[in-house]
Amino acid sequence: MTPTRPLAAVAFSGGMDSTTLVAHYHGLGYDLLLLSFDYGQRHVRELRAAREVAAHYRAEHHVVDLTSVGALMPGSALTDRTVDVPEGHYAAASMRATVVPNRNAIMANVAAGIASARGAAVVALGIHAGDHAIYPDCRPAFLEALQQSVTAALDSFPTPIVEAPFVHLSKTDIARRGSELGVPFALTWSCYQGGPLHCGRCGTCVERREAFNDAGLTDPTEYALTVEETV
Repeated sequence: MTPTRPLAAVAFSGGMDSTTLVAHYHGLGYDLLLLSFDYGQRHVRELRAAREVAAHYRAEHHVVDLTSVGALMPGSALTDRTVDVPEGHYAAASMRATVVPNRNAIMANVAAGIASARGAAVVALGIHAGDHAIYPDCRPAFLEALQQSVTAALDSFPTPIVEAPFVHLSKTDIARRGSELGVPFALTWSCYQGGPLHCGRCGTCVERREAFNDAGLTDPTEYALTVEETV
């Protein structure tokens, strides 16, 4: 009798980090349950990327509707079209405008509930070291607290382990790791503007370009603006 493969529930945006995360668990022999979230983000284009990546890995994929939650959270450039998406480097203080309060915590807890009901061994998050400065719910302390909360909330019920294998890695490290795993980076989406092409100027586009360049990899992304035009 063939043993059952463990299941990993992955919080999945369709970006570089979460796609490399999918490849990581795919390589470890997990079955995959990919959970994307529609919270009214202006870059909803990422959900198309998520569907395409899920199809590439032949993984089960669902989009969780959190649009009513996002509608009640003004003030972020990601959910409020009266707030401009900041341009420049991702580590700049201006990137605080992209914070959706408690976003990752909300998504992670939804994923944990689904994971428990489905008997998943792992809830996987793609957060990395480059997120720490701007996003409180991407830091190691948050992960520790999240695991404690999930364990307490699911007492006597199936309890997944919360894992974030890239939490101490840079975006460049993730690009290298993804390349090693054969990640289809051309399918992924990062841009916060959410237009037909990556804008090339917002913080996530700048970070994406920098990661490929610093990793010595060819960037497969089509940008609306060249590097020279962004200077």
